[in-house]
Formats: sequence, structure tokens, C-alpha cells
Amino acid sequence: MNTNQDCYFRLASFYGAVFLFAKGLELVNIDRTNPSRSQFVFIDTPERESLLQTFNFSKENSPESLIDARKFVTAIKTLKQALYQEKI
Repeated sequence: MNTNQDCYFRLASFYGAVFLFAKGLELVNIDRTNPSRSQFVFIDTPERESLLQTFNFSKENSPESLIDARKFVTAIKTLKQALYQEKI
């Protein structure tokens, strides 16, 4: 049975979230239910699993893991700003 939760993916890793955001996944919320550990909530896509596999396990300088530096800096700034806002 498909629930509404199946279309979202939650991730507590800041740099994992930055990687997904820079690769084009859509951030829809930041769950601050646990005050000591926020979770980034993305719309789930079929590519998400392979992107996280690449982020976590690819070799240094592999083409799949490379991101334009400006995109990465922009993603970091955007997610940090979203962390300190009340709502996205």
C-alpha cells in the first residue's frame, strides 16, 4: 500500500542533504521535531538511492560525485538559511 509518506525522503546528514539538493532533489521541509537533530525532507525520486550511494561510497574524483563548486556553495548557503528560518 502506498502512503503519502512514501513520496518523501528524510535525511539528517547536512552534507548528504547538500549533495542531494545540489544534484536537483527538491527540499520541501525541515523537520525540527527533535530539537537536537533536524531532518531534511525531500520529495523522493528514483534517482535518490543511487545519488546517496554515490555520495557515500564513490571513489574520490569519480565523475558521478563531482559537483560544480558554485552549485555546492549555493546549496550549503540555501540549506543553512533554511535551517534558521521558521518555514521553507
